Amino acid sequence: MSTPFPFTAVVGQDDLRLALLLNAVSPAVGGVLVRGEKGTAKSTAVRALSALVPEVDVVSGCRFSCDPASPDPACPDGPHEAGASGARPARMVELPVGASEDRLVGALDIERALAEGVKAFEPGLLADAHRGILYVDEVNLLHDHLVDLLLDAAAMGASYVEREGVSVRHAARFLLVGTMNPEEGELRPQLLDRFGLTVEVAASREPDQRVEVVRRRLAYDDDPAGFAARWADEEAAVRARIVAARELLPSVRLGDGALRQIAATCAAFEVDGMRADIVMARTATALAAWAGRTDVLAEDVRQAALLALPHRRRRNPFDAPGLDEDKLDETLEEFGGPDGDDGGDDDPGPGPGGGPGGQPEPDDAPRGDGDAAARPEAGEGGEPQSSGGAGEQSPARAAEPFRTKVLSVPGLGDGAAGRRSRARTEHGRTTGARRPEGALTKLHLAATVRAAAPHQWARGRSGPGLVVRRDDLRQATREGREGNLVLFVVDASGSMAARQRMGAVKGAVLSLLLDAYQRRDKVGLVTFRGSAAEVALPPTSSVDAAAVRLESLPTGGRTPLAAGLLRAHEVLRVERLRDPARRALVVVVTDGRATGGPEPVALASRAARLFAADEVASVVVDCESGPVRLGLAGRIAGELGGTAVTLDELRADSIAGLVKDVQGSRRAA
Repeated sequence: MSTPFPFTAVVGQDDLRLALLLNAVSPAVGGVLVRGEKGTAKSTAVRALSALVPEVDVVSGCRFSCDPASPDPACPDGPHEAGASGARPARMVELPVGASEDRLVGALDIERALAEGVKAFEPGLLADAHRGILYVDEVNLLHDHLVDLLLDAAAMGASYVEREGVSVRHAARFLLVGTMNPEEGELRPQLLDRFGLTVEVAASREPDQRVEVVRRRLAYDDDPAGFAARWADEEAAVRARIVAARELLPSVRLGDGALRQIAATCAAFEVDGMRADIVMARTATALAAWAGRTDVLAEDVRQAALLALPHRRRRNPFDAPGLDEDKLDETLEEFGGPDGDDGGDDDPGPGPGGGPGGQPEPDDAPRGDGDAAARPEAGEGGEPQSSGGAGEQSPARAAEPFRTKVLSVPGLGDGAAGRRSRARTEHGRTTGARRPEGALTKLHLAATVRAAAPHQWARGRSGPGLVVRRDDLRQATREGREGNLVLFVVDASGSMAARQRMGAVKGAVLSLLLDAYQRRDKVGLVTFRGSAAEVALPPTSSVDAAAVRLESLPTGGRTPLAAGLLRAHEVLRVERLRDPARRALVVVVTDGRATGGPEPVALASRAARLFAADEVASVVVDCESGPVRLGLAGRIAGELGGTAVTLDELRADSIAGLVKDVQGSRRAA
């Protein structure tokens, strides 16, 4: 077994270490979500935490880690006899992003269940993580069906496995820790709220601190065991401090003044629901216990707010998480309680008791305010731009987004789970049955019975039970929804800026990006203006990044529509090699007025026919306005083999028609 990097040897990242330690003191805090750029010791710190968590007492031989003091009466390995117990280290279980449902929740032996009535159950990762840590690296990339299972287990403290009337239930209470890079996409709001605390991490810009990071990492790589031995005393001190804080925790007093500050803070920042209040209360209590105090002070409430509220402030996927610390201090001061929680400490510091393990906190420690993730402001209309070609105009502000009509790819796909187009999936409505390829995951009971019924006499059936063989089992085929690659091809030429049209266009694209976020799509952005086209954003799961690129998009110059379509076609060609199962939906946003170069309209038509030849689903958002309309965007849609909608028709509440499905076959000339 490899030697983990010592927790106390992690340089900086004080908010991250404090959040993890608070959950070790009080698992009821609800876990930690670690957001940050790659290479910032997110995974290293999380994996190192397991060595500091105290051992747990378990029933000997129980695969579900039952507590001998109060064993689970419904444990599949029960009932347990008194006295058979032992202690083991708390587990840290890693959930791979590509794990199957059976790997997460466990699997039933369907053949034995049908033939013998035996609940032969193989536990999954949720059982392994019970009373320990469940770690999900790149949690924002986790498939939706696994997210749903995690939400259910986190809410109920138990996992249920049900297959065709045969069910197994076991306890599943764990500390959920997730790490993610926001550039790769955001989390669903439901899962985001399940994490008690969140921290933003970034690499230090201080040369001395960066030197120390490299020095320690090289020393660890050269001799992991020797490096860990040099930090053994610090590790033991933090472990003892966690044990002492756990013992002190029941004695910590959360006074009315602190409760009033917590409630006022959550109300002032308009967080949804009551979970934030509860998490803040538990975090403030854990902070006091970690500092060795039995009273919760205003500084505990302040630190709890900085850890528990930023990720609950998001109102839509394009909002950067963060907290206004001046507003926080004003609220704490205004609602200071009479029992010592005066809220008047102007500089309470990053945490009670200093850094984890008694280490001093650096003055430039990263805070959870999300400032680094703030989106740049788009320039106001009329402001000069420092870079750009002739005829370039300043970026226009996007109009307010709206709910769009559903644009889907026709046919039946096999792509990643999502919410846009029809696809063969592991989850959804049952449409038929087939022989299983590999392990059986979803039994089609009626088809299995029909396959086994003709052979009962030959198999010597004499009782009421059905004699089932492996060859009789049938896998249910299901139809659900998949996520697609939505590639935006946006016209940023001078004609699009006429009559302040670009603000409405950006609002429409932003609305489609919101829709893509909700439907779990990948997105890409190609823009064209002047004399060329560029890939403003390669295909990614981060719609936030697309929104930022869109917001700063300038306009002006001619309309090289053919160049934009050819660049988009090349992007799709490369993406098909990387992810052949994910089908594409091309959204061209233009008024269709191709200009520049010889025969621009004919060139655009030939480029559009490439998409039709490849049977790529497409839609053209016709941005033409004014009393004189040439209908050029509609012609391009015909060449693409797709359909055209106006900006007004794109709205879900438009009376111009029902939901528009993208046409997959080329229109007749």
